[in-house]
Amino acid sequence: MKLGFIGAGNMGSAILKGILKEGRLLAGEIAIADKMPEMCARFADQGVNIMSSNQELVRACDCVLLAIKPVYTAQALKEIHDDLAGKFVISIVAGWTYDMLEAALPQSARFVRVMPNTPLAVGEGMSLLCSHCKCTESEFAFAKSIFAAAGKVAQVEEHVFVAATSINGCGPAFVYQFIEALADGAVRYGVPRAMAYELAAQTLIGASKMVLESGEHPGKLKDAVCSPGGTTIEGVYALEKGGMRAAVMDALAATIEKTYKLVK
Repeated sequence: MKLGFIGAGNMGSAILKGILKEGRLLAGEIAIADKMPEMCARFADQGVNIMSSNQELVRACDCVLLAIKPVYTAQALKEIHDDLAGKFVISIVAGWTYDMLEAALPQSARFVRVMPNTPLAVGEGMSLLCSHCKCTESEFAFAKSIFAAAGKVAQVEEHVFVAATSINGCGPAFVYQFIEALADGAVRYGVPRAMAYELAAQTLIGASKMVLESGEHPGKLKDAVCSPGGTTIEGVYALEKGGMRAAVMDALAATIEKTYKLVK
């Protein structure tokens, strides 16, 4: 088998769903192992190989994708250390640096760090691959192809990896909060809940595509919607008065600082 997932939680499942949806790998080329059997059972009827243990998975696969929580990573790697010899490891474990992985893996193992996000499950992911890695060009290309199957990918330098991954990795949660708040505001004035969510979500999709495809500065696109003395500028003023920009920047800073604490 080509690829084995250690961990089939929210993120691991999102990556796996994206790979299967785009057909980048056949289900029979993929294996998963998770301490909670019900997480794996969701993929059994799709032909994915379900392994009884991490050791069994590592021995059967050429490439191992670590999709487990940071707090469990050290123990998991200790248990499968010898079996990882000569293997290629893709780590999406938050807070685990190059030095930490190098120390925890066998000397003959290769690895690359990737930070994806859950929108991979619907083909709109954003995954960052750290350029500071220990693998061959073909292995790096393989890792890139896995995540590119369900979204965009970018190669990021080591010195900005933590800051950059805080946007794509944690950002979806902030966006969901904004969608919920935008919908709540509409519900307050009588818009049905389901319609409010659809309006808010589709508006964000459209606005995001405008930024990506037009190449214009977000501020310029915002100005184009704000007519002098109009309704939109009143809302923009309310957001500025409420400190939205500072709150978003503080939220990102909080995730970055937390990542640095995990590293320590």
